[in-house]
Amino acid sequence: MARMSDCTDPRFREVMTSLVRHLHAFLREVDLRPQEWLAAIEFLTATGQACNERRQEFILLSDTLGASMAVVALDQARALRCDAPSAASATEATVQGPFYWEGAPDLALGCDLRAAGVAGEPAYYAGEVTDTAGRPLAGALLDIWSGDGEGVYDMQVEGQGMTLRGRLRTDADGRYRFWSIRPTEYPVPTDGPVGVMLKRMGRHPMRPGHIHLKVSADGHVPLTTHLFGRGGRYLDSDAVFGVRDSLIVDYERHEPGTAPDGRRLEQPYYTVRYDFRLAPRSGDPTDPR
Repeated sequence: MARMSDCTDPRFREVMTSLVRHLHAFLREVDLRPQEWLAAIEFLTATGQACNERRQEFILLSDTLGASMAVVALDQARALRCDAPSAASATEATVQGPFYWEGAPDLALGCDLRAAGVAGEPAYYAGEVTDTAGRPLAGALLDIWSGDGEGVYDMQVEGQGMTLRGRLRTDADGRYRFWSIRPTEYPVPTDGPVGVMLKRMGRHPMRPGHIHLKVSADGHVPLTTHLFGRGGRYLDSDAVFGVRDSLIVDYERHEPGTAPDGRRLEQPYYTVRYDFRLAPRSGDPTDPR
């Protein structure tokens, strides 16, 4: 740690000093053998080698060790310290996951994210985006993505273009609406180093059904979150520790007929209502958010 005395970045020095201290304490605590350390290096090497433009094994590793969710929780706690007291009522955040794909298409309000032939039961999502005082946020951006009805993301299919992804903006009253599917539970990828780790730890790889959203508006803290279906399996044992009770929603089932937006469906469908609340952005110029 003394070797870092000439480091000119105080935050970097703080982080690295703590990392070295805890790393060496860990090595002493478990009395790590050389072959175990080599195995760890080989595991991390294999994790990097498993990454490509459509797969981020290191994010999966972070998620399944609970590190991603810990960082999310710390960030929200920081918002409560830095922002207005009303920030406490902001919608809770959760992990982004490894399947976010930059550049989803901009679509009209009320759009249908389902492509022809995509597996999954139709679901209509609607609600409002407001600030933490309940004022509607016109023009707020929702960036939405999910796996299909079999739990498969487009990124996992070779040659597959974007499906079940899109960006839309709220109307003048802060309201949003779109069609997608009712998500289903699925396993995180287990054909790489993280899958081997989970198996050796005696853990299952399953995630409860959920849909991902990034919600943002000028002057407010961006939100990355999920919506989970009530009653789903694995809500209490999510492989990436991402479930929060406030993000569990009801999928109300309807028989074939006229949907809330006036379209006629010849198959059963679901409706979901959820309102997102964004915290005001901190006035602290040193806050990177």
